Amino acid sequence: MFFLAGLTFASWASRIAGIQQKLGLSDTALGGILFTLPVGLMLSLPFSGWIITRIGSRKLLLFALPLYAVALAGLGFSETTLELIACLFCFGFTSNAVNISVNTQAVGAEKLYSKPIMASFHGLWSLAGFTGAAIGTLMIGKGIDPSVHFSLILLLVIIGVAVAFRYLQDDAGTVQSGPVFVMPDKSLMKLGAVAFCSMICEGAMFDWSVIYFKKVIHAENAWMAAGYTAFMSTMAGGRFVADWFSGRFGLKRTLQVSGSLTATGLMIAVFFPYLIPAICGFLLVGAGVSSVVPLVYSAAGRSKTMSTGVAIAAVSTIGFVGFLIGPPVIGFIAGAFSLRASFTLIAAMGVCVVIVSTKAKL
Repeated sequence: MFFLAGLTFASWASRIAGIQQKLGLSDTALGGILFTLPVGLMLSLPFSGWIITRIGSRKLLLFALPLYAVALAGLGFSETTLELIACLFCFGFTSNAVNISVNTQAVGAEKLYSKPIMASFHGLWSLAGFTGAAIGTLMIGKGIDPSVHFSLILLLVIIGVAVAFRYLQDDAGTVQSGPVFVMPDKSLMKLGAVAFCSMICEGAMFDWSVIYFKKVIHAENAWMAAGYTAFMSTMAGGRFVADWFSGRFGLKRTLQVSGSLTATGLMIAVFFPYLIPAICGFLLVGAGVSSVVPLVYSAAGRSKTMSTGVAIAAVSTIGFVGFLIGPPVIGFIAGAFSLRASFTLIAAMGVCVVIVSTKAKL
């Protein structure tokens, strides 16, 4: 389920530049349209928080993930700006439901083991992102329209869900413990703040890395997705070692290192806007953001003040708002100044990860 969710989002990210060109959107217009995603996400929060306490994360995931892929297909078929906005709203709405339910399932699975494994689940999400980027590059190279591309992904998701659903845990009875709406305590708020800062960087890389290489690096067509591929490769690889690293050096030290790598990588890409340095910078960014979200979600799932599903809903929603609000903010800054200026601001979010995690009691 993590892999299918990652494949769905990465498929959209890999074709943003093409859809922008297809609809004739400027960077500022694209940034404004991308705001539809966080709007859909925020409006889905009351629904997701309510329904997960009623039917459990298993049933929610079985409904939300196929609908997520249907919204993706709608993005590919969009011929007007209005259609794109409507589909982006649905894409954001279903993405939050998928995010909350799949992470609740992961926390339940982690409890069956004597060691942390959450980061490995997110590693599969990132591996799917790498796969989605490769498929997107192939589709672009072959001149295949996003509508056909996204329809194929929808078919894969339906098949995957049909195969995997029987192995999910039925937690409908256990998730109901605890209230639906509770103000997160200070510990959860700090975890959410760390996730928010890191996921701003992550969202920026998903939506703007290809455009950055096209407009700032001036990469040839064959190399436009190189930065995104570099980012996804270290992001996926980093998540498969994050559990071990945090177990040895602790959560706080892991988050400090992560934020430092993210900020350093982005500044390299900004100050040295050439192909090789930019690729190296994006490699560091991928390594930096790789461990933050899974470790924060795992810590939230162990909350003693809120039930697992509701705690993850609170923290993941705070983080996911950063993931979705970052790209449109970059678009506005790029329109007013430049893409390099906007990426400098995103680098500051990596510094914020270091600061917040240092002050937090983790």
